[in-house]
Amino acid sequence: MNTAVEASHITHRFGSTVALDDISFKIGEHELFGFIGPDGSGKTTLFRIITTLLVPDKGSMTVMGRDTIKEFRSLRSEIGYMPGRFSLYQDLTVEENLNFYATIFGTTIKENYYLIEAIYSQIEPFRKRRAGALSGGMKQKLALSCALIHKPSLLVLDEPSTGVDAVSRAEFWEMLYKLRDEGITIVVSTPYMDEAMRCDRIALIRNGKTLGIDTPDNVRKKFTQKLFAVSSPDIYSLLLALRSMPAVNSAFTFGENIHVTIAPGKTIDEVERSLAEKGFTDAKINGIIPGVEDTFLELTQK
Repeated sequence: MNTAVEASHITHRFGSTVALDDISFKIGEHELFGFIGPDGSGKTTLFRIITTLLVPDKGSMTVMGRDTIKEFRSLRSEIGYMPGRFSLYQDLTVEENLNFYATIFGTTIKENYYLIEAIYSQIEPFRKRRAGALSGGMKQKLALSCALIHKPSLLVLDEPSTGVDAVSRAEFWEMLYKLRDEGITIVVSTPYMDEAMRCDRIALIRNGKTLGIDTPDNVRKKFTQKLFAVSSPDIYSLLLALRSMPAVNSAFTFGENIHVTIAPGKTIDEVERSLAEKGFTDAKINGIIPGVEDTFLELTQK
């Protein structure tokens, strides 16, 4: 597989804050690659470097075989970028925004319409509506259409589905699969672990460092402990009780359950007895398969 993006020891600071700390990775051509991590982990800073909008303090990066600093002008026509914050012209209509971006890159909507048709056709009935009056899902589709209208080789999406309803999120990812099949390399960041499972490979990132890079399934397999889901109607009190027990190594809330690992030398039976002693006689405990987020939290603790 040819390399689309290669980062070597990238470091960047904002004053005394280290946003990226000696990051290295490779992304293959035609890959759907995800960066998974919480807010403030360095994802946006990294994406601005990939898209030639920011120069790193240390290290080097190539995109499509070209240096992001020395050859930034030629690279920009090869990159489509959708920032996390909606950044199109709110006073322009849907149609005007798309025409504007097509003109900037020296193309037309007609020339590359086949690439955006599946996306744009859903908002075309609203082409005369101002962008600022669109719903979250429609804004997302317009932003993606504008990022694609010049047929980039690399598409960079910074948390594209944040604040979008579940149906629009699912539709959006189906669109990404089709774009990957068109030969476009896609780099996406997301705080959603279910979206991580949709990527070919993912990089877990926290505090400007990568904690691991692999396929989602392989990341899950790196979880080293037995994992249990514990539930009870009073989940907050249950969480406090679990975290106070010597037999519990970790306890994190996951929806209506609390994911629990057991301290070395202890057993789940000891946890169950302690819960009963604390009045949680209705608590349910089941062994479960770890997810990407469980592995992320375990790596974070280490």
